[in-house]
Amino acid sequence: MAKAKKPLEAVAGDPALAALREQLTAAAAAFVGDSAHLGELLRAMVDDVQRAAAEPVEIFPVKHHSPASALHMVRRLRERPPRVIFMEGCEDLGAALTGLEHCRFPVALQAYAPEAPAFPVEWTPLNLVAPLTEFSAEYQAIAFSLQSEGTELVFVDRSVDHVFQWMPREGPPPGVDDEESDEAGDDDEEEGEADEEGRGGGNTANLHGGAVGLQIGAMQPTFGDFLDVLLRNARVRHYSEWWTQYVEGPTLAADYATYRHVFFLIGALLRRIGITEKDRAEDSARERYMWAKIRAHLRARKIDPKDAIYVCGAIHAVSPIPEFGTQGDAEWTIPGRTDTKWFYGLVPSSYAAIEHQFGLPSGEIAIAQSMWEKGLKALDLRPFKIGKADAEGKAKAGVKVRSKPAAAAASGPAPASPPPSVADSAIALRDFLTRPPTFVEADDEQLMRWCLDVVRLARKNGYMASTADTIAIHHTAGLLAKLRDRPHPSPYDFQDAAITCLEKDRTPRRRTIQRICQILLGGDRLGRVGYESLPPLAQDVYDRLAILGVNLKSTRIERALLDIQSRPELLPASDLLWRLRYLGVPVRPIMGERSLGHKPKQESWDIDIGKHQHGLIQLGYEGMTIEQVLERKLKKAAFESTARAASALKAAEDSILYLRSGRLTRELGLRATELLRAELGAADAPEIFQRVRALVHYYRTIGLPGWIKDFVSTGYQHYATLLPYAFSDRGTAPRQLAAMLAFIFTQEALAFSMGCERSQLLIALDQAEPEDPAKIALHWAAEWIVGLRTEDQIREEFLHLMENPLLLPAFPEYMAGFLLALEFTPRITRIAVELLTRAFGRLPDEVLVPWMPTLVVTLRPLGGQLMQTLVKEAGLAFPRGLGELAGWEFAWERQLPAVSEPAKGAQESAHQGAVGPAQELSPEEASLADLLRHHPMSLDALATRLGIDAGWAAVSSSVAASSAPGGAPSTPTQSAEKTPLAALLAEFPASLEALAMRVLGD
Repeated sequence: MAKAKKPLEAVAGDPALAALREQLTAAAAAFVGDSAHLGELLRAMVDDVQRAAAEPVEIFPVKHHSPASALHMVRRLRERPPRVIFMEGCEDLGAALTGLEHCRFPVALQAYAPEAPAFPVEWTPLNLVAPLTEFSAEYQAIAFSLQSEGTELVFVDRSVDHVFQWMPREGPPPGVDDEESDEAGDDDEEEGEADEEGRGGGNTANLHGGAVGLQIGAMQPTFGDFLDVLLRNARVRHYSEWWTQYVEGPTLAADYATYRHVFFLIGALLRRIGITEKDRAEDSARERYMWAKIRAHLRARKIDPKDAIYVCGAIHAVSPIPEFGTQGDAEWTIPGRTDTKWFYGLVPSSYAAIEHQFGLPSGEIAIAQSMWEKGLKALDLRPFKIGKADAEGKAKAGVKVRSKPAAAAASGPAPASPPPSVADSAIALRDFLTRPPTFVEADDEQLMRWCLDVVRLARKNGYMASTADTIAIHHTAGLLAKLRDRPHPSPYDFQDAAITCLEKDRTPRRRTIQRICQILLGGDRLGRVGYESLPPLAQDVYDRLAILGVNLKSTRIERALLDIQSRPELLPASDLLWRLRYLGVPVRPIMGERSLGHKPKQESWDIDIGKHQHGLIQLGYEGMTIEQVLERKLKKAAFESTARAASALKAAEDSILYLRSGRLTRELGLRATELLRAELGAADAPEIFQRVRALVHYYRTIGLPGWIKDFVSTGYQHYATLLPYAFSDRGTAPRQLAAMLAFIFTQEALAFSMGCERSQLLIALDQAEPEDPAKIALHWAAEWIVGLRTEDQIREEFLHLMENPLLLPAFPEYMAGFLLALEFTPRITRIAVELLTRAFGRLPDEVLVPWMPTLVVTLRPLGGQLMQTLVKEAGLAFPRGLGELAGWEFAWERQLPAVSEPAKGAQESAHQGAVGPAQELSPEEASLADLLRHHPMSLDALATRLGIDAGWAAVSSSVAASSAPGGAPSTPTQSAEKTPLAALLAEFPASLEALAMRVLGD
């Protein structure tokens, strides 16, 4: 085991540290009058640095995506390769490292749990991502461990399960983002030009979706007052700018020992006054977890602590917990995990997604990449890369089996040079803090290149920029840097200078100067997970869609044209695209549909899988094929505890559309029938009616299965039983009641074939006592259909409403309910047109005008077919030509002419002159004529409908005598032999003959 730790008292006695402490105390006295409190803080910070530096396990402090940390990690690993690298990161995320060699960075390590019974329901599914870029210390450590046989990589932070266990249960679910990702949504055109380099087109800020983000080396202050004071005194806008200017840049060229102590010092400052108590308590728990894992691994593998490196955030490096270090006596028991089943893999990420996930300013990751490239060039370093050649032979044992680097293979392990002493490190830290920060020589050249390129891009985007603007930007950036007490312009100074010199009162095209600067500094870069690293389901999708001939790896939207009629082999690919769309994968049909009974001929699709692999990869955690995942989702929708009959019926319909599995459809249909029997209300009646009507229409062409017959008979009995309650229940909306009646009347024939009887419906309508006006009108319509009410009675009811001033305000509600009956009977279209016409003609404006929006809302859900029938019926009520409009009136408003009794002489004259001699009628014909005269309403209505003047002529005395009872002569009347009505009946006698046979029984 390791040697005893050097006592802190001995360390505190080092002259260099004593001199540093004296200088810090003097600085505190110069800034404040009473330096006691500040001096105490500074002394505590120095003690934190001493404790971290004296630990036998070499602590390597880092910051999330810090190029300085990555550069020093490269230098440290090339100088003295360790036996084991302990890294801050969920201990079970190591399973996600396999496959990194096939990826284009940035990518994210992902842990995903589709089901999590131990956590709140609204959290499901659980999703966690840890982004990884090439210019981060964690990437360099992972790449080195994958290449070096003698180095083992171990994640020691709490598990993913513990991450969610330690989250508060109240509040919104973890990962929920209330802010909309916006900003770069219109930058597809030019960023898409660099697709080969991985530049993401369009907005990729929300690429991680609702995942919880995990940072390795988070150093963001969470105490608001501290952050405000820091930014105000540093004259910067946000913390990232302060870090880049005062920490990142100066430590790029510093030696390794100085880098460590600077990070220790800043970590101590943030730990003591920069974060909240809640965050401090959570960090302490994580540090206990990590040190417990480190000590257990060292003991199990019998590794000397000096041969290990602990990579963690600077805040964790200076932890004051008793369990800190490898030689402490305090032990901490690691809590257990839940039974949640986790899946691990890789998902693509992007610079914009990382910035959005962790609240970084736009362009921060691109600036870090530029600093990384500048540091590599200035320091002449060769970074570690994760490539296919480095991964050969390691697949069998994960990250613990690696190929040996070329240098190590030639000369064996590099001799470990002794680390610098604490005193030497303290001297280097004191010199670093007392001299101006050094910058690499490439800063001036880089600034000039930026100034030239931003003017070029501005001209390309429509700005009137010239060489003079280049000079102006360069001088303005220098001026801003001096105003902000900076020896050299930072990237943020350059952006402000470019906006000041180039931005106009309007943007010529879509891009602003700020966006152009972000693109210049690196823009957005989209990662991609290689085919070999995808789950089997995703690989299967790629293979099956290869027949389309599109590039599924492209970050652009690919258009696929499917001529299925001439190439039937494309039909399976079409089916797969529809299934992917149903499961939420970004494929969008431009032409084509998927409906019951539809056979596709041609389709056009926009496929965006290459840019949004995230959703497809997550489906890979739920099954081996798309069909398996889809079946599981449909069963879950139908069999979950909160499922309703409508959701189960929808799942059955979707199984027909997307899986064509008779077994699954029957299972889901029987489940829907079971749920329908258990329902007590009509909340889902509209949806159930629409789906059942479509399914019955579809199955009539191929044969009705047993489950749909069972569902219809069950629904008929169920809704008929609920009708009396639904008519009187105020919680049942008229539209829901109309859907129940529509189900009963439209599926009545099928229900009767299954043994149902109409008597149940008649009893229900007789027991119904509606009070709501709309339901009363629906009740009238239902009674009309079953023969309990006539059309004239309904007309009289509505006319009574319009004539009664007290009931007039309720007329619109009655009419709205009556129109809902169009769903289940087209018989009411004519009387509906009549009533609407009367309403528009008679209702006062104070009643009619407020009713108009309600009428539109009532008619909208009826659908195109019913509205077409209603409009067609209304068109029949109007004249055919403009010439008929002058003397035209509605058919229901025409009055029959009053027939006055003429004088006897005039009667005889008319009888002899106009009518002519009377025609002798047989006794049967005389009886029929007498019947029609005593009941003229039907013939009057028919004549009115045909536009004929319905005048009745008197019959002759002989006819009257023959038709009188007992053969007694009756009073002479006019004859009907030459009237238009007589001519019509003579030309079409079949109806009267049938009526005569019905009446006389002959």
